[in-house]
Amino acid sequence: MLDAGTAPVLLVSAGIGVTPVLAMLHQLADSGSTRRAWWLHTSHDATTFVFAEEAARLVAALPSARSQVYLTAGTDPLPSGAVAGRVTAELIAGLGVPPETVAYVCGPAAFMDQMTAALADAGISPANIHTERFGSRAAINPGVVRADLPPAHQPPGPAGTGPAVTFARTGLTVRWSDDYPSLLELAEACDVPTQWSCRTGVCHTCVTDVLSGRTSYTTQPLERPGPDETLLCCSRADADVVLDL
Repeated sequence: MLDAGTAPVLLVSAGIGVTPVLAMLHQLADSGSTRRAWWLHTSHDATTFVFAEEAARLVAALPSARSQVYLTAGTDPLPSGAVAGRVTAELIAGLGVPPETVAYVCGPAAFMDQMTAALADAGISPANIHTERFGSRAAINPGVVRADLPPAHQPPGPAGTGPAVTFARTGLTVRWSDDYPSLLELAEACDVPTQWSCRTGVCHTCVTDVLSGRTSYTTQPLERPGPDETLLCCSRADADVVLDL
């Protein structure tokens, strides 16, 4: 919830973390606020930033607001008001925000950790830095969902000819096929229990331990997970792989 004070406001989000801070932007616009405000958002590309026009309209209604949208894919042509890249500590340091600024940060866990440190380094009191996890978890147990799924099985249709994909908890090994856009969709075809939310490499809900082997990304995620983890929703098997599912 946005505070009711008059101090400057900094709204920083990434991916689907835009939702809570967009509500705060609405609150500022609806109240006709004259508070200084910064709106900074990072998304993968124009198609994943679904609130772009709404956010731009709200910022335009605020007399003392500034906005910048960053797209990590960096594909041309960039939409109006967007630049290639992402919100960084250097960018935060260059904003020149006064120390009494109240900051609200929402996005993947790694993003929020980086932004919290950057805001503190920029002189904002830690007491004025608020974070909210939205569709992102620092640690989850993939596979501990839905008790009503049928037993895991080989996917329908012709068997794949690619690397072996082993779902360790399930005890199932299948061959990768390029018919599946991602490991998530292969798991779903086998009724292997998974967790997911955005399906675009943004929220990290589908982060899964890679027990052995190698995966690669068909779409670069907003933030990469750890070295022995993969995001099922946007990765594929490049070699025999064992997943903690």
